[in-house]
Amino acid sequence: MRSETLEIRLKAFRLPSFLSNYIEAAQKADKAGWTHVPYLEALAEIEAQDRQNRKVGRMLKDSKLPVGKTLATLKLDRFPATARNQIKALAGGQFLAGSSNVCVFGNPGTGKTHIVSAIGHELVRQGHSVFFTPVGELVERLLAAKRDLRLTKELRRLDNFECIALDDIGYVQQGRDEMEVLFTLLAERYERKSVMITSNLVFSKWNQIFKDPMTTAAAIDRVVHYSVIVELAGVRSYREEAAEQSKRDKVEEPGETKRQGKGGGSK
Repeated sequence: MRSETLEIRLKAFRLPSFLSNYIEAAQKADKAGWTHVPYLEALAEIEAQDRQNRKVGRMLKDSKLPVGKTLATLKLDRFPATARNQIKALAGGQFLAGSSNVCVFGNPGTGKTHIVSAIGHELVRQGHSVFFTPVGELVERLLAAKRDLRLTKELRRLDNFECIALDDIGYVQQGRDEMEVLFTLLAERYERKSVMITSNLVFSKWNQIFKDPMTTAAAIDRVVHYSVIVELAGVRSYREEAAEQSKRDKVEEPGETKRQGKGGGSK
């Protein structure tokens, strides 16, 4: 039986799932012979689950993670066994407890972005806050904040995220100002919050990013001190594999056509 008074109260208490399900739950309770306690427990469980789903939805939106790059779409068999095991372990999120970092190194097109994105999706589903950003975009945002004298405020906003995924750090050729704000971010998060980094440049070449030898050494020290290194050595580029498959398909097509014509059609 619908109750207008109850519905007003449930709206006031902000219990939308409770409100949407209390009649159907009551019908189930009658059929199952439930007392009021299991009936309320069932409704409370529905409300809790729906709240969690809504929370995860908001967190995924705020994370800016690439939508399709999840663990389900990641072809793990492309990677070396060590990397596969590391990815699976990192998806469990334990590295966040120790404010550890994750560095994924590999040539262009090998799946670095997909790996950190997939891990990020899993972390959000577990209730952890994640922010994904190309390094170039983040540096521009930090520079703008510095010019407007609000860099501290912007860093504090980023500090709300348990993990920040910095994508393609090796592609950004930093000037001194860019290098300084990026280093400031890494220094701020050191031993406090986690960072995931993808790069086509191994640590020995990070002088191309930070220019100054001392800053380069300090940045590497802060990243490496507590970190998991995922190396994709020997992994081929997705684009290279796709191009080769396309060539094979084109070679096979004339033969297929000829066989079909000679046989007078398929049976």
